Amino acid sequence: MDIAARMDDFGKPAWIGLMVLGFIFFWPLGLAVLAYLLWSGRMGHWRCGRGYWERYHGEHREGRHGDDARERWFGCGRRSASSGNRAFDEYRAETLRRLEEEQRDFVAFLDRLRQAKDKAEFDQFMSDRGRRPEPQPGA
Repeated sequence: MDIAARMDDFGKPAWIGLMVLGFIFFWPLGLAVLAYLLWSGRMGHWRCGRGYWERYHGEHREGRHGDDARERWFGCGRRSASSGNRAFDEYRAETLRRLEEEQRDFVAFLDRLRQAKDKAEFDQFMSDRGRRPEPQPGA
């Protein structure tokens, strides 16, 4: 069993303790532990509960793909583990894809709406400007 796996068994307090002790006794060691935690993604997945690291990376070692860097760093809740039922997992994936597509369409609609409102306000400004009398020089 390697050191990282042993530290993972103890959980977050062990990693924090190792990092603090590293900073206390020899600051480059503490910095190295912090860099390792950030690089390995352990910092981002701590909020998901103990044992998540093993489940998440164990799943990907089996050859499943489809995660992106954003999910690795920010989203333990974004990509949930398989439910064990392939039909349900496919249904969930399709529903999420459809909802993301609807969200993109809605954002595009709001952009077009804002653009139309801006154009109407600008046209109103230009027509009001054309009706104002020109100021007389020297008055």
